[in-house]
Amino acid sequence: MLSRILGFSRRPFGSLSEQEILALAISSEEDDARIYLAYADHLRQDYPQSAKVFEDMAAEESEHRARLIERHKTRFGDRIPLIRREHVRGFYERKPDWLMKNQSVDRIRQTAEDMEAQAHNFYLAAAGRAEDADTRKLLGDLALAEKSHESLARKLGLQHTPEDVKAEEAETDRRKFILTYVQPGLAGLMDGSVSTLAPIFATAFATGDTWTTFLVGLSASVGAGISMGFTEAAHDDGVISGRGSPVKRGLASGIMTAIGGLGHALPYLIPDFTIATSVAIAVVFVELWAIAWIQNHWMDTPWSRAIFQVVLGGALVFAAGLLIGNA
Repeated sequence: MLSRILGFSRRPFGSLSEQEILALAISSEEDDARIYLAYADHLRQDYPQSAKVFEDMAAEESEHRARLIERHKTRFGDRIPLIRREHVRGFYERKPDWLMKNQSVDRIRQTAEDMEAQAHNFYLAAAGRAEDADTRKLLGDLALAEKSHESLARKLGLQHTPEDVKAEEAETDRRKFILTYVQPGLAGLMDGSVSTLAPIFATAFATGDTWTTFLVGLSASVGAGISMGFTEAAHDDGVISGRGSPVKRGLASGIMTAIGGLGHALPYLIPDFTIATSVAIAVVFVELWAIAWIQNHWMDTPWSRAIFQVVLGGALVFAAGLLIGNA
């Protein structure tokens, strides 16, 4: 087990024969083609132009594989040794395509460019070890093909995803991020920051005890976070609305709700009541300003409207807590 983790069971690249190098190149091209097709399937609904990029890249990899197989048959016959990149020490690895499903389209494009650069380096090293002239020429040609126009990914990206299409895809990506993370998180932050004002400050002014106030604030924040998280996850599965995974939305909403409440509950860990309350009030202003900024930056809400909504709501709840606490 330890030898597998440390790579002791893998063979060094320098020990591979020319036949094994060809076999490794064949399996690598096959794997890359499958990865690109998986990317295409993942992107096709929201990013059809980028999906076309990866379909063309998969076709290019399949052509490389066919040339390598033909060369192997000519040089060594039909039986191709089983050797894959995970059998070779220090050989570049490929992440499973399912790990990329939550990445942005630009991040996936960058991964494809990195894959082409790695393949280029491999073919250069392989060509340097080949003794047969025709094999050496083929490996050198494939190295140039991988490197042409800096990378095949970039070349196909320019062909199928011009700037206007990339801008459209970037906007789609931003919209999905807002629907999945920003909207639920903002709702949670507003709920946690505003709704807990009344119980926390009512307890503070009614008891004058910082520890009791902290416990009330902690329970209110955690309870509200759990409630908001489950509500967000349960009320919409995201299939029709396009708002994304309910689990992600629920986590975003629940965590931000708890953070919003804990922000002005934690200051009551300070033993001095006057200092704790002053710090808590200052934190409330920071929270309300953060909410207004998020509304303006991500939701395109005008500053005046965002500040009015947040300040009015926060002031009303704070006043309710103050009146109840002094009743």
